[in-house]
Amino acid sequence: MVRKTQVEIKQGIRGGNGEAEFYHIVSKEELNGHGGMYALVRLKPGSSIGWHEHIDNTEPYFILEGKGIFVDHDGSRIAVGPGDVCVIEIGQGHAIENNSDKDLVFMALIYNK
Repeated sequence: MVRKTQVEIKQGIRGGNGEAEFYHIVSKEELNGHGGMYALVRLKPGSSIGWHEHIDNTEPYFILEGKGIFVDHDGSRIAVGPGDVCVIEIGQGHAIENNSDKDLVFMALIYNK
């Protein structure tokens, strides 16, 4: 099967700022109960995904383009760029911010424990 990517544009994700574009690679249904999302995410300049926790799942990010700040579970703020992998363990929280003048693009996969 081949199909077009499903694109979703959201404002203020998890209490964050600005706009995020989600290019859903597979739907939640296609993950067959193993997870909640597999998508390419594009954060516009000045946009963020606010602090949130992963109680029964986890969500690694793989940074493809741009630069930003990853807010880790302990509150530390870490500069990220292409090739970086941001890992959150089950039960931890995180956030990500695009504090640059270019789009921040990353892969995100929410999967269950």
